[in-house]
Amino acid sequence: MRSTTYVVPFVVFLAFLTAKGHTGLGVLAEQAIWFIAMAAVIATVARPALDFRVRNWMGTIAMGIGVFVLWIGPDLLFPGYRAHWLFSNSITGSVAAGLPDSERGNVAVLLLRGLRASVIVPVVEELFWRAWLMRWLIDKDFWKIPLGAFVPQAFWIVAILFAAEHGSYWDVGFATGILYNWWMVRTKSLGDLILAHAITNACLSIYVVAAGKWEYWA
Repeated sequence: MRSTTYVVPFVVFLAFLTAKGHTGLGVLAEQAIWFIAMAAVIATVARPALDFRVRNWMGTIAMGIGVFVLWIGPDLLFPGYRAHWLFSNSITGSVAAGLPDSERGNVAVLLLRGLRASVIVPVVEELFWRAWLMRWLIDKDFWKIPLGAFVPQAFWIVAILFAAEHGSYWDVGFATGILYNWWMVRTKSLGDLILAHAITNACLSIYVVAAGKWEYWA
């Protein structure tokens, strides 16, 4: 199987993130186009690599909820600590709400944003980070390497890059990368990782709306 099957959805995902707010379209239109386009890319380009079978339901559900708690825990325990220069600087950026005040009561926008986080992102990111890159770093002929193969260098590089992807939240991103990587090694299942990631993001989306913590939606 070619790398493009795993990589193209992630590249398109990054392109949409880069274009956000610069298209001249309204927030609802951007969210709708983003969701439809990414769903189409997944259904066509990524389809050969998709496997949603879950091998460890209880453990995967626990992992997803646990990572959610890990994600919000530091900010609950130490309010304002993310304003420290380690998390707010020219390299990582700074914490900022990703949804305008005017759209926070728009049910359609909230629904699309939540679906994007809990349906699209887990598939795109798990295909790229743990189904492809963690194997590609072991051998460029990555399809020869089984899912969940453990090589320390690949494991830690993916965790570090996953942390970098999350900007000001690099600390919890790094911890999350380690946990998700470990769960892939343990389960050797793309379906389990997609489900765990989806649960984490769904819980986080509910928390964002219920608690008004819009900074978690970049």
